Amino acid sequence: MWDYPRPPRVEPRSERVVVRLGGQVIVDTTNAVRVLETSHPPVYYLPLDAFPDNVLIPVGGTTFCEFKGEASYFTITAGGTLVERAGWTYLRPTRGFEALSGKVALYPEHMDSCEIEGEQVTFQEGGFYGGWITTRIVGPFKGGPGTSGW
Repeated sequence: MWDYPRPPRVEPRSERVVVRLGGQVIVDTTNAVRVLETSHPPVYYLPLDAFPDNVLIPVGGTTFCEFKGEASYFTITAGGTLVERAGWTYLRPTRGFEALSGKVALYPEHMDSCEIEGEQVTFQEGGFYGGWITTRIVGPFKGGPGTSGW
């Protein structure tokens, strides 16, 4: 991942991605995209229409990415579990990141599980970036203690 580009690159993915929350599958798709950025594990963006109704609850507040634009957030709910601001989307992504339109990224640390091709992912430390770490991704990664300066 240290050879990932800056600015980031968006790649369509056909791997099966399954996400569970509250004991329920909230996403099962082979139509994801991932963003690769230097010093970060990939972030997976999942189609809005892959989520069941009422799982994604829009909430106020935004953040800004110098590359992708303004992000809006969702609270995620399923099976009696509610996780505030656990997902985000770019309603109007900037030029070059149009593939993120209609997609939602989730913080894997707040889900029961996130899997890529049956492999349980671990999460990027720090609570901000939302990277998905598999055995194919080698760190160190930005986000943990002492990494804000690189």
